[in-house]
Amino acid sequence: MTQAQSTNTNSAETDFNLLEEIDEADNHTSDATATRLSLQFQLDESYIGQRIDQVAANVWSDFSREKLKQWLKDGHLLVNGNIVKPKYKCEGYEQLTLDVELEAQTTSQPENIPLNIVYEDDDIIVINKPVGMVVHPGAGNSTGTLVNALLYHYPKSAELSRAGLVHRIDKDTSGLLVVAKTLEAQFALSKQLADKSVYRVYDLIVYGSMIAGGTIDEPIKRHPVDRVKMTVLPGGKDAVTHYNVKERFQHFTRVQARLETGRTHQIRVHFAYIGYGLVGDPVYMPRVRVPAGASELLNDTLRGFRRQALHAVQLGLVHPRTGKDMMFEAPWSEDFAALVDVLRSENKAY
Repeated sequence: MTQAQSTNTNSAETDFNLLEEIDEADNHTSDATATRLSLQFQLDESYIGQRIDQVAANVWSDFSREKLKQWLKDGHLLVNGNIVKPKYKCEGYEQLTLDVELEAQTTSQPENIPLNIVYEDDDIIVINKPVGMVVHPGAGNSTGTLVNALLYHYPKSAELSRAGLVHRIDKDTSGLLVVAKTLEAQFALSKQLADKSVYRVYDLIVYGSMIAGGTIDEPIKRHPVDRVKMTVLPGGKDAVTHYNVKERFQHFTRVQARLETGRTHQIRVHFAYIGYGLVGDPVYMPRVRVPAGASELLNDTLRGFRRQALHAVQLGLVHPRTGKDMMFEAPWSEDFAALVDVLRSENKAY
């Protein structure tokens, strides 16, 4: 059974694959709901001389600059309580007030798709995502996504950017992710992600017998030829993965990895780079490697495992409203647990 518990321990710093980062979020005060938004922001001297529409776009980057300019013109976005033009130059220490009824932010349609909800309150939803579910609609995946399911489960999420998503995990990776139910919560969670104060741990199975844990600190960028792939290359974005060996088999290893940064495919790319690709990974380990002399059961299990053996097992965050430290855990998916059982019986270490 999935566990959710509060903890007072100081979690190691970790970074999600950010959808966005909100600067200066600590200055926000709000009584926002998903439908009506009331926000205030106190400027400081760093904004002196900047156009107010540019400042507003920096402060509330969930919204486009054009939308914020329109709200300035319509009187929904005030400066010291007054309507100003978008080209108004900041003098320093002004207070911005945004009071607006939100419109739908997505064209995706709600779908009655069951969700494995680990925890939910008025501000956040923590979900254990199953294998095969796409997080956000995109080319070739306009339906059946987590966003479609969220819009059905909580219709007000339509008024939030990306239905409240603040991070994502790959389609064929299972495990935990958090979704905001209000814009205030979305701001706060994005700030935590940017500050690397969110704790995120994965379990994975790799080819090869690893001796000890360590840290992989290698930059990642889009592959210059195969645009489906990411790769380790100079000039890429900083990417750091910490890992520990949890269980050794003859030809495989169960590893636990903690992200310090959150680049696309980071764990998959990093472990393939050091020569320990993930079992089942169709992109970075496209050929199944069956050990010589493997039993029929092990052979069938490896060939039948058609997704990366990767599961987001732990998620730690500070609740955006209460400030309480929270830690969540999600049990392995059935296929991951079955793979480990077979390795324990058919490929156990000497």
